[in-house]
Amino acid sequence: MDYTHLGRTGLQVSRFCLGTMNFGPFASEAESFAIMDKALELGINFFDTANVYGRVKGEGITEQIIGRWLAQGGGRRDKIVLATKVYGGMGDWPNESKLSAYNIRHACEESLHRLQTDHIDLYQMHHIDRETPWEEIWQAMEQLVHAGKVIYVGSSNFAGWNIAQAQGEAKARHFMGLVSEQSLYNLTARTVELEVIPACRAHGLGLIPWSPLAGGLLGGSPEKAAQPNRPAAQDAVFELKQRLQNKVIARLDPTVEIARTGDGRNRLDDLLRAALKEENIILSRLEQERLLDQILDAVLAERGRRTSNQAQARLEKLRPQLEAYATFCREIGEKPAEVALAWLLKNPVVTAPIIGPRTLEQLEGSLRALEVKLSGDILKKLDEIWPGPGGQAPEAYAW
Repeated sequence: MDYTHLGRTGLQVSRFCLGTMNFGPFASEAESFAIMDKALELGINFFDTANVYGRVKGEGITEQIIGRWLAQGGGRRDKIVLATKVYGGMGDWPNESKLSAYNIRHACEESLHRLQTDHIDLYQMHHIDRETPWEEIWQAMEQLVHAGKVIYVGSSNFAGWNIAQAQGEAKARHFMGLVSEQSLYNLTARTVELEVIPACRAHGLGLIPWSPLAGGLLGGSPEKAAQPNRPAAQDAVFELKQRLQNKVIARLDPTVEIARTGDGRNRLDDLLRAALKEENIILSRLEQERLLDQILDAVLAERGRRTSNQAQARLEKLRPQLEAYATFCREIGEKPAEVALAWLLKNPVVTAPIIGPRTLEQLEGSLRALEVKLSGDILKKLDEIWPGPGGQAPEAYAW
């Protein structure tokens, strides 16, 4: 494994960052543990998560999984650089989201509890908060740093102007400010080259690209990437259960997060109990649990189909470029996913692309990109297939 400094800091991190968003929704706890153990074995020491990961509002399921993994001991906590995020809604009350000092303090304490650790190495603001002044944000972050609960502060999904403003305010307070920015960046999405990357370069932030393979489209199997992660729902075993299922789904708020465990499951269970009472039907607890599993399959499959339709539309839009890209990768004897990752690593502003494997095979396959060498001619051809915005602003659109 190769290592580099996180932005302008002295902290060394692996050239790949282990993304954990799949832990819980798509990878079981046992699978997640195995992936994290393998990552350490391969030399990956940079782990990224967020308080909202896990698809059940307020529970922080992914952080909990990481916390239980860390609690096994064996030096796990001391071997990794642990990054998490604050901003997303963790409840329905007014101050359970965004970047008020109130929420930053509370969210940090909650993340520390779930992660079963006494400090967060990189605490990232998951999005810009245009309603909270920087003096409030930086005061809250300074307090966490002084208390030893946070070591470094980073941003995610910030514009170039947001980075410049944040750093200017931090400098006035004699505070280090941001050390990294996590942005959408891959061959198909290069908008950050206009202003975000120049801002990172100017202020010494390391860029951490998320979705480096464009949701799998650059992985060599775009058709597979456009399919939902969840299996399709099973047929109802009899008409009565189908009617109950339809009734529950019809009453479900489409904005409610649903998962197989925790609050998401409990919400469906409440709806099912109400439907059973209306129909004057009595089921054993085992039968009720089985029906609830069936309804969960149906809900998750339907939501997966909606996501799949969006991915399919994007696939069709990019198909000519994807085909040209796949052909070029074959010509140079490299796999598309490895070329896409190597292209990111070639950028000196990039610290570590986030790889979010669901399996050990996906994890191990990503590391080959460290060995891929991209010549000037190859980079030129990639620019022809996947043209960027034309450089940084304002030259990209003016002079």
